[in-house]
Amino acid sequence: MLAADVQGEVDPRFAAVADAFRDNFGGGELGASCAVSVNGRTVVDVWGGWADKSRARPWRQDTLVNVYSVGKPFVALAVLQLAAAGRLDLDESASGSWPELEAGRQGATVRDVLCHRAGVPAIRRPLRNDDLWQWDVMTGAVAETQPWWPPGTRHTYHTNTYGFLVGELARRVSHLMPGDWLRTAVAGPLDADVHWGVAAADLGRCADVEWESPVAPSVDREALSAMTDEQAMIALGYMNPPGFSSMGVVNTPEWRQAQVPSTNLHATAAGIARVYAVLAAGGALDGVALLDGAVLAEATRPQSEGWCPVLARDVSFGLGFQPTRPDRPFGPNPGSFGHFGTGGALGFADPLAGVAFGYAMNAVRPRWQSPRNKALVEAVYSCL
Repeated sequence: MLAADVQGEVDPRFAAVADAFRDNFGGGELGASCAVSVNGRTVVDVWGGWADKSRARPWRQDTLVNVYSVGKPFVALAVLQLAAAGRLDLDESASGSWPELEAGRQGATVRDVLCHRAGVPAIRRPLRNDDLWQWDVMTGAVAETQPWWPPGTRHTYHTNTYGFLVGELARRVSHLMPGDWLRTAVAGPLDADVHWGVAAADLGRCADVEWESPVAPSVDREALSAMTDEQAMIALGYMNPPGFSSMGVVNTPEWRQAQVPSTNLHATAAGIARVYAVLAAGGALDGVALLDGAVLAEATRPQSEGWCPVLARDVSFGLGFQPTRPDRPFGPNPGSFGHFGTGGALGFADPLAGVAFGYAMNAVRPRWQSPRNKALVEAVYSCL
């Protein structure tokens, strides 16, 4: 039996997940949803709490929320599908499809773009928040940016530029904006509630995100001049434009209706889990094929490993996906893959156990891995 403030459906075998979800509301949760499937069958779909800080709007089954970097593998799927169809070659120059991309002209391949080796984790030209709402302005600024290092020689997490790099690379071939591709190639066929560019009719479904630090810091150009090149790169990657990481703009209609694919995927936990259920099954499930199995296997294996100055730790990057690591695991099994989002949002697949997992919340307590998502994942595996 679920408590009055936690609603949904739970297979009795997975009652521990509902218990962990409920307990999280004593550990800093404001509003959230969690969904789990095993071998394509939904075993957990719960939601609860509040969609706003004032606790005036209850979290509902269809509440959407910004899940941050959970969206990075989703935009990568657009390129991976094109690669699977033979319309893009992972090891060709990225400028072959996007001639204006300076990083491509200096050696960045499609593979480099997908695994954070393109050399453009920050934009050098000063930008305003109004530029965020304009796809051509943002992709043009990314394209003209001189790489911060020779592309392909190292990696650095492309925190916010990733979606424009990958999304525009796909658009140049498919002629579809990321939001249109997501709706027609993923959300529609899978009946998955996932969005870039939330429709006006759906804005009322969006939960407000509560940041611990809700005000966006400005980029002090004088301070930047005193920084090392790498320090400036990190600062600009987060704050150029000032709202690039969503701070100060996250709860505005402009942000929700824009397409910032690295950072502003809006989704339900059930929508995230539905996508990963197909991937956990090898790329096809219930008559819907999302990705060729061989390409999926390539995308989810480590492509670049080692120290990342932005994340300040050792990392493993696949092609959009993050392979599981002992220090940032997606469950206990090898071969799992997915992506965390700022504050703890999470989506992953574990093909060995047949598990697909989605978790979305609005109390952002950076960084990615949190006691809340950890408790939920541990509860899932305790039930298997």
